Amino acid sequence: MKYPKPLIYPYLCLLSLFFYSSPPSDLVHQACQKLAHTDPKLNYDFCVTSLESDPKSPTVSLEELGAISVMQTISNATYLQSYIFNLLEDIKFDPYSKACLKDCLELYSDAIDTLRVALDHFKTKHYSDAKQGFSSAMDASDTCEEGFMEKKGEASPLTKEDYKGLRTRVKYG
Repeated sequence: MKYPKPLIYPYLCLLSLFFYSSPPSDLVHQACQKLAHTDPKLNYDFCVTSLESDPKSPTVSLEELGAISVMQTISNATYLQSYIFNLLEDIKFDPYSKACLKDCLELYSDAIDTLRVALDHFKTKHYSDAKQGFSSAMDASDTCEEGFMEKKGEASPLTKEDYKGLRTRVKYG
């Protein structure tokens, strides 16, 4: 199974803001349907489950739904940052894997900072600046995975956790 990349969702939700609007009651389903139709990396059921996991999602505007998506992404990246830190303490990884994990730790740390700034831009309707930040941050998971693939036979210990973390570790304030 190919797992979705967690750092693409805020960008997709942001883009959807400019394409259409609809009543809040069906917004999550309509947004996810449109996004899944336009991007093969996005699974409709996964999108719906992720966004509906926030109790506010049934009553929010499209902009607020985009903010929810970004907050989920920040939460997931923060979880992955902690997970990577714990993996670095594990002696079973060889030096190459540890170097990749250190790179991933830095990538996710940078992505979290970038997403927070982008969220501020998004909330203040500076969409161009927000889009730039989202675009930059969403590359973290791909770049991290690519580091492991540079060595033949090397597998990332993050791929499944990346997906699971996005689905199950969303926290709300």
